[in-house]
Amino acid sequence: MLAGSWLVAQLVAQGPITQYGRKPKADKGPRALGLVQLSPKGNKGRLTPIVVMMDGKFYDAGSYKATPVPMAVDFDIVYEGLRSGVSQGIFTITQPGQLNHVWIAEGTWLPAGAKAPEKGMKYSTPVIEDKDAPPVLHRAHEKADADSGPDKPEKDKSDKKDQPKPATSPAPPPSVASPPDTAKAPASSSSPAPSDDSYRPRLRRGKPESNPRLEPSKTSFEALADAERSQIVFIPAISDAGGPDPRPYTYDVKPAEEAIYRNKMFALAAAQLRGQAGAASKEKEAVPVRKKSSSRKSPGKSSAFSAPDFHDVSLRIFDLSNSNEPVLVLSAKTRPPAAGATGSIEEPKEITLIARTNLEGEVQKLFFAQTDSRHLDAAPRMELIDAVDADGDGRGELLFRRTFDGGSAYAIYRVTADGLWPLFEGTP
Repeated sequence: MLAGSWLVAQLVAQGPITQYGRKPKADKGPRALGLVQLSPKGNKGRLTPIVVMMDGKFYDAGSYKATPVPMAVDFDIVYEGLRSGVSQGIFTITQPGQLNHVWIAEGTWLPAGAKAPEKGMKYSTPVIEDKDAPPVLHRAHEKADADSGPDKPEKDKSDKKDQPKPATSPAPPPSVASPPDTAKAPASSSSPAPSDDSYRPRLRRGKPESNPRLEPSKTSFEALADAERSQIVFIPAISDAGGPDPRPYTYDVKPAEEAIYRNKMFALAAAQLRGQAGAASKEKEAVPVRKKSSSRKSPGKSSAFSAPDFHDVSLRIFDLSNSNEPVLVLSAKTRPPAAGATGSIEEPKEITLIARTNLEGEVQKLFFAQTDSRHLDAAPRMELIDAVDADGDGRGELLFRRTFDGGSAYAIYRVTADGLWPLFEGTP
């Protein structure tokens, strides 16, 4: 009894025990993830479906529930475009179809903060102020001529009370044609009947309050596409009727701190390349080769590994779990050494390094891959798209496009304490 009381006292003194691990998923789906491609004009776009989560499991969105149109690209499905968890706008599907036997969807794009057009605004009936005259549809120049025509003075005289009304009405001028009988119908009958908007697909967030077929004006997109007018924009997008609200996944650092992280990632990438180069040289030494009589010395310590020269560098830093712990993703290319140094011309390497910091502030490797154009069959090219919440638990995952020698496909990885866990890996 005394020992049990002492154990309880120690636990109380230590305070609450920190629970490590992921919270249970509250969102069971359906939740669809796609990639929106915006043209330079911007009010139109195209969506490539990637994955659909249903009951906590992931399926290929290009074939899930295709009857015949897959669920993720059905008519009027609404997607919210997100960049690192920050809303960029709303994409509404208007026409699904196939491109090279792959399902895609055309649609309209409404940037964040832009106002959607009002219903029936395009088909409003013109208002006629003169109720005594028969309704006539005037064009702009005809209306100006009618206001200054010969019947204008007669109309002004007839409005006076002391002026006797003429026995016969004057004939209409030849410039104005008599209206047909159909123009005498009430103005309210020409307005279109409201469309049936009761159907709501389950894969939508329902952000817009107005018509789901959003058609933004030209000026609403110009503010978004001024800086990116010359290139096509790719934005990850999510459709979910009941998922969590998005939150940003960016990790804010100062320029000096980013330079420190960059140098640490370069050093870690160089160490990984050095280790792989040493493993490759050991494999070559294990293969028996017929020796030739030559005065050339065998490569040894004199052919030491030289530090790589990185270019086309991209460093993205995320806070995926809202814990102020940075996750770093480095993508770069290495220039091959000169042909005289190794005796052969090598392809430039493309590397992808993912790391996180430990308690001492040092970067710790979670994932490393390298490839070149000759080895895409064994090691695909890894292109980071962005951080997305694919499973709807409020935490971010990493979305990659993997390019093989026979095509490309998308993959989603969850960042764990010591590596990456694949949630979905598509096949080309």
